[in-house]
Amino acid sequence: MQGAEKMGVEPVNKLLIKMALPMMLSLMVIALYNIVDSIFVARISEDALTAVSMAFPMQTLLMASSSGTAVGLNALLSRSLGEGNREDANKSVVNALFLCAVTYLIFLVVGIFFVKPFYVLQTGSVDSVITQYGVEYLRCVLIFSFGVYAEVIFERTLTATGRTVLCMITQLIGAIVNLILDPILIFGLLGFPAMGVRGAAVATVIGEIMAAVAAYILNVTKNTDITLTFKGFRPDKNIIRTILIVGIPSMIMQAIGSVMVFGFNKILVYFSTTAVAVFGIFFKINSMVFMPVFGINMGMIPIVAYNYGAKNRDRMIKAIGWSIVYAAVIMIVGVSIIELIPDKILMLFNASENMLEIGVPALRIICLSMLLASPSIIFSSSFQALGYGVYSMFISLIRQLLVLLPAAAILAVIAYRTTGDVTLVWWSFDIAEIAAISASLSFYMYTYRTVIKPLPKGND
Repeated sequence: MQGAEKMGVEPVNKLLIKMALPMMLSLMVIALYNIVDSIFVARISEDALTAVSMAFPMQTLLMASSSGTAVGLNALLSRSLGEGNREDANKSVVNALFLCAVTYLIFLVVGIFFVKPFYVLQTGSVDSVITQYGVEYLRCVLIFSFGVYAEVIFERTLTATGRTVLCMITQLIGAIVNLILDPILIFGLLGFPAMGVRGAAVATVIGEIMAAVAAYILNVTKNTDITLTFKGFRPDKNIIRTILIVGIPSMIMQAIGSVMVFGFNKILVYFSTTAVAVFGIFFKINSMVFMPVFGINMGMIPIVAYNYGAKNRDRMIKAIGWSIVYAAVIMIVGVSIIELIPDKILMLFNASENMLEIGVPALRIICLSMLLASPSIIFSSSFQALGYGVYSMFISLIRQLLVLLPAAAILAVIAYRTTGDVTLVWWSFDIAEIAAISASLSFYMYTYRTVIKPLPKGND
């Protein structure tokens, strides 16, 4: 069976695997690319790697605005198809593209006029090497960011209509093009000029544009559930509002991640810069474990949203339940590996004795929070699928800001005044995750009683 209608009739477990597996594989490739990309940039110099790392807050805002809009589109598009409303389904895509076009203009202005002040604010120097590298890299990424907006919207359109394999193909195209071009443009291979840090940026935007073109072509030629046309287009206030109701909380959820990293680094630096490095390594490892779970989310959201529109309660519950099971299995495997060989993992990053001393207990403590995170992540995505993205936003706020940073600050003061050992600070992650899972369960129980349970039982 092809198209969105399979989300209403195909066995849920089989459907979820079919929808999620391609996304899991492609996201793993993207996570691997991010690590390899950093390795290439680091070969230029440590200053180059620092400059690219300092671009993280701005790139996070860019991704938050694009993927937040896409999350709102995903939920609305799937729900419209579940209701059999093809007209609203078509309108939702072009209105999402309109929203992205408006947002792109903002980042275009930032890329032209505000990149240098952004770096000077961090480095304190107008003429430092880091500032020069950073301006070369980030200005290119922002000016040509139309590629990432188009890529995300067209890929989520494929996902929302059940074509996750096609979405996987477009993501792989972008990542592979990026991986191939990185060394060529950075170091000047095959007759190309050596562009350094700017080459890494050019490789990134070319990969995004290629993926966007591929996703557009696949939507036009293979996606029979929607029709992409701008003829007679007028912005639809109701559709835009519906997209933003779900999308804005998702944007905020992603944007606060950069605030959390900044704040946590400020706490760790009081102990040592090595502790900050360990925290950075944890994020790389964390992404490799979490990416498959995010793939499950991307497969689950259209199933839940479609059956919410079709008023099929049982299929919604089963999709959420199976997603929690699979996410838990992935987390258990990932945590087990980290607990067993944290030293071996750290040595992949050429860890010193001091880093091993700090990092081994850090990884073992922090990774425990990942076990609690899996059901919380699935519940958050379920809220987005149902149009209650504000619940997801609040859970993210609890996890990353309202509990994590205050807990880390308190534990840091205790540790600094007693042992002087940073180990106690890592427990703030587990404390924050306990609070997040408690809030997730409370929100889900309320949503189940008021939104899911009143729906008809439907067909299995």
